[in-house]
Amino acid sequence: MAFLFILPTDAKSSSPRNKYSGDRIQDLKLGSQAWTFRKFSFYEMLDMMQGLDLHYLEAYPGQVLDKNKPEIKFGHDLTNKHINKIKKALKDHNIRLVNYGVVGFDNNENSTKAVFEFSKKMGIQTIVTEPSYDDYSIIEKMVKHYDIQVAIHNHPYPSKYAHPQTVLDHIKGLDKRIGACADIGHWLRSGVDVIEGLKLLEGRILDIHLEDLDAFGSKKANTVPFGEGKANVHDVLAELTRQNYYGILATELEQEGIVLNPIPTIRKGKKYINGITYYNNWNEILSQDSKGQFSKHGWNHYGPGYFELNHKTGVLKSRLGMGIFWYAKKMYKDFSLELEFMVDQEKANSGIFLRIPGVPYDNYYVDHSFEVQINHAGKGIHQTGAIYDAEPPIINVTKGLGEWNHYSITFKGSKITVILNGVKVIDWIAEPRGKIKDFAQEGYIGLQNHDLETTVSYRNIFIKELN
Repeated sequence: MAFLFILPTDAKSSSPRNKYSGDRIQDLKLGSQAWTFRKFSFYEMLDMMQGLDLHYLEAYPGQVLDKNKPEIKFGHDLTNKHINKIKKALKDHNIRLVNYGVVGFDNNENSTKAVFEFSKKMGIQTIVTEPSYDDYSIIEKMVKHYDIQVAIHNHPYPSKYAHPQTVLDHIKGLDKRIGACADIGHWLRSGVDVIEGLKLLEGRILDIHLEDLDAFGSKKANTVPFGEGKANVHDVLAELTRQNYYGILATELEQEGIVLNPIPTIRKGKKYINGITYYNNWNEILSQDSKGQFSKHGWNHYGPGYFELNHKTGVLKSRLGMGIFWYAKKMYKDFSLELEFMVDQEKANSGIFLRIPGVPYDNYYVDHSFEVQINHAGKGIHQTGAIYDAEPPIINVTKGLGEWNHYSITFKGSKITVILNGVKVIDWIAEPRGKIKDFAQEGYIGLQNHDLETTVSYRNIFIKELN
């Protein structure tokens, strides 16, 4: 297969900036590839990662385990004694060993099984490899048996998997747990447009090796802190957020000089990522598990109808009615809530209930908690943006059918602020009014399913408690 470079028009950097300028980047799992700390032992690395507040690790075979015993290396031939010691050290440092690689194994069951058995013992989620062979049937068999993912890694051109299309060609039609490890630094060295590569592999990206470089399309490029190079790290994270990426961002520094002391580069890059992450310190209350599946865990439903969840996309859809789908894990006092919603018809009706005063077992909550309304066809205190039956929105800034709207709702003390699509529409000191007889100082969050004829969809539901 011929190798195809994807070159941007200026041939100086990856995808154009500002394309994702308005996107709300989620708090992705920033960790490290152990290769970054290859000049140090595994246990020294854990101390350094703890100091950097990094909690996710991808180990590689061959790293010295203990500086006092350099003959013992991390790998899938370790004894159970060493495995147990490693697991205790990880727990003590609050670090999760998520991935293992880049590791090679022969195309036979004994060789492949040894890596999977070790990964099972260690609780590893994803094995990262770069097969020299094209027949993945044994890999697929092991993936199904052990329920451990395999991610195909790319080194720079002219290596076999330098181009993302080659990876996609090899995994097409295989178990979805066989996917890609996108090495951003190596893509840059090969002249591959990073955003286009991520888009091409959408739905199959299981791991990210994250590195920023000062040049595009050059193997002599220097490693720089995130945000200072040609990777467009902001856009990379925004695109991964759009894709609901659930793996880790494994910081990987390749340059020899930097890895003698990787801490300053990592610390500066981590600060940049924290600065562009919109949902720092927020709790996603409709979240993904370790396999990328969304679930209703923690939610309950009262009344007729139900909410249908797409476990892959995380989109909730109201069905039938009228009922309430409420987050039962916690009652909230002062908080900010953010979510997106979309209606299928102008008359579609739903709402977000705030501070539901107790577990719903009848319709008591309707008269004792405020509802931020969704009803594009409504008027005044009954239209989208209103506090239902109490306070109308200052302005109507709803989007059309089939478009996602964004709500930012803050309830602090007695004050409710609602921002719809970036515009403040409610800034109100709450009081009993209309159907609302009184309201609680804390309560549950709930989503309404309203009727038999319309559907309202929700996604990206985040909450943050306020002091």
